[in-house]
Amino acid sequence: MPVKLSSKLPPTEARIEIIPLIDIMFFLLAAFMLVSLSMVHLKAVKVNLPASATATAETPSKTLNITVNKAGLAFLDGIATSDHELAQILPGRLQAIPDLGVFISGDADARHGDMMRILDIVRATGIQKVAFETRPATKP
Repeated sequence: MPVKLSSKLPPTEARIEIIPLIDIMFFLLAAFMLVSLSMVHLKAVKVNLPASATATAETPSKTLNITVNKAGLAFLDGIATSDHELAQILPGRLQAIPDLGVFISGDADARHGDMMRILDIVRATGIQKVAFETRPATKP
């Protein structure tokens, strides 16, 4: 004998409430935006930048970031590269983007000779727009 389920309430139409769905979509949008903004810094290598009193924040779109750490190792956009690899990669990038610029970021404890070695490699490839990245000095 089958079971018969019944309700004494009048039948109602099924409804989908749209307001909570909109709230969830705005939350997901904000979460994805925050995650994507934090992923921008994943390409960088963590170094202790030297301070400069005249430093300004610039982020041109047609630039490469070369980082030199304390040990003198070079990183191109966060990827460890040797001097030979750097000398091979840069001319191809310069051909693709003729007004290519390079930011060289060096650890405050990096040797001056390591920074000049990277600068020589960059200049030998024909790139003329070179800048050294510093952080603004803190005011006492």
